[in-house]
Amino acid sequence: MEKEKVVEVRNLFAAFDDTIVLSDVSFSAFKGEVCVILGGSGSGKTTLLKHLLSLYPVKRGYVSVLGKDVSRLREVEQVDLYLQMGVFYQSGALINSLTVAENVALPLAQHSNLPKSLIDDIVYMKLGLVNLSHAFHLYPSQLSGGMLKRAALARAIVMDPPLLFCDEPGAGLDPVSLESLDNLILNLKDKLGMTIIMVTHEVSSILRVANRIVFLDKGVVAFEGPLIDALHVDQPAVREFFSVLDNENIRELIKAQ
Repeated sequence: MEKEKVVEVRNLFAAFDDTIVLSDVSFSAFKGEVCVILGGSGSGKTTLLKHLLSLYPVKRGYVSVLGKDVSRLREVEQVDLYLQMGVFYQSGALINSLTVAENVALPLAQHSNLPKSLIDDIVYMKLGLVNLSHAFHLYPSQLSGGMLKRAALARAIVMDPPLLFCDEPGAGLDPVSLESLDNLILNLKDKLGMTIIMVTHEVSSILRVANRIVFLDKGVVAFEGPLIDALHVDQPAVREFFSVLDNENIRELIKAQ
């Protein structure tokens, strides 16, 4: 049975002034998978992500998210699509003047007619999923870096989105907190049936969470496919990125597949 495409990009070009940032980029992400977008600085990762989020218009090429051609959506359709997408930002992007619960509740308060008592119940449940129930009444300034990330993740999933975008979710975390966050993301993916598009450069995270790799090199897709294949591909940029791995890392990954 053919897998369901949740994101499809075909022949996407992007340029700013005379600088080409993305050149003929094509790839697909499938339901229930974690698709990791990789590449060095200036490879076009952020520009690609912003096209997927409709923050940049598609001027040349095709981008489909959850079966919708993003370049053809009317405003009301665009809003509806946004409500089916969660976004987990690198910085967390929490509002410091609001409590954790109020931050997590924002999407529900803005885009639903649910009574406050029910919103509070949903928020408490989502905070429980990220092991943060005790932080309901705390403010962001009272949280550690790892707790801030988990609070931001709770807000990203509060609407039960089928698609979650993660932009460098583990940035700034120590190895133990990073592994904990990765395991939490995988657990949520399985429990909620989400598809995840993740931009990260953390090799340890990639080994733990990735099903599919899209590797950008100077705006071009240098590799697309399963993680295990990326470790053996004869492409210089990809090979160099994974050169930090030793044979033991690779054997452990193969066993886990």
